[in-house]
Amino acid sequence: MSTLVVPVEARDALARIDQLRRSGRVPLVLDDRWPPEVRAGVLSLLARTRPPAGTQWAALTSGSSAAPRVVVRTHTSWADSFPVVARLLGTLPGDVVLLPAPPSSSLTLFSLAHALAGGPAPELSTRSSRASLFHGTPTHFTAVLASGGAPMLRAALVGGMTLPADVRTEAESRGIRVVEYYGAAELSFVAFDDDGHGLRPFPGVEIAVHDGVIWARSAYTAIGYLDGPGPLRRDGAWASVGDRGRMEGDRLYVAGRGDDAIQTAGATVIPSEIERVLRTLDGVADAVVVGMPAPGVGRLVAALIEPVRPGAVDATTLRAAARRLFAPAHRPRLWFAGTIARTSSGKIARAEVERRLASGEVPRV
Repeated sequence: MSTLVVPVEARDALARIDQLRRSGRVPLVLDDRWPPEVRAGVLSLLARTRPPAGTQWAALTSGSSAAPRVVVRTHTSWADSFPVVARLLGTLPGDVVLLPAPPSSSLTLFSLAHALAGGPAPELSTRSSRASLFHGTPTHFTAVLASGGAPMLRAALVGGMTLPADVRTEAESRGIRVVEYYGAAELSFVAFDDDGHGLRPFPGVEIAVHDGVIWARSAYTAIGYLDGPGPLRRDGAWASVGDRGRMEGDRLYVAGRGDDAIQTAGATVIPSEIERVLRTLDGVADAVVVGMPAPGVGRLVAALIEPVRPGAVDATTLRAAARRLFAPAHRPRLWFAGTIARTSSGKIARAEVERRLASGEVPRV
């Protein structure tokens, strides 16, 4: 296998990926919507860097907190999970999988790799009259359900962030089997939930939690990064990207990336725990919690609320709910309302959210 990694434009991804792999090269799909400086940085990296031995696929992290990293892996690190995914979704001959996230997203690239290995035919779109399967984030899945954009859906593989319970309920009421999963571009699949009762280890994966950090041992882990350090850590056969969580029996509860934790007045606040509660409030379509610098206390907990419609939430109601639902140190002290910045794959872009709040681009409530 050649060590040359070749950029691929998203618009002709599948055919170009197939062509490059057949010629012994490693494809990397670029995002058409990247700013010029991000694109130039990735192209420069490809030009000057020799991938590690065994590299057969190159994928991008979401870029939710910084410029995207290039994750490199073997073919078998994905291919070993193809039969498991097919079994969980109940894949049938002739199935078509709807892929709303761009092919630069690692989760979409996984499904393209599966398709080239004989898996369901991919459809890179947000709508399809013939798609029977779905693979994407909760953001995209919610949008597809709301628009009726895939009336023939039979099963959905949903990952990248927590799936709201009401979205699963809505999908299942329409006869759609939902398989939620937790993983990372570096680890691939770690845990799954196919019944709504919580995450448990994905077939072929062992999970351990040490000092609140999730570790996984499986054949699905990537080799590492094309250049420079990243969050992937190893301890023998075990690997972690720093996500925090806990195990209760065979169930895994994910609390978010450790470096997202907010230190405020001597307390540690995990944003995902606050966000999960805020999303249950009337008038709230989505929420993201970040820390904003504050002399003397470290950081203040700030919440950006994306309302279901303009004016659907107000400061008085939000503060009253926070007093009722959270301990004092965990209550958001700063409230904002507006559209939440997201990556191209639909994940929350926390660094961009923090920048917009700090710059005053998003109004306070």
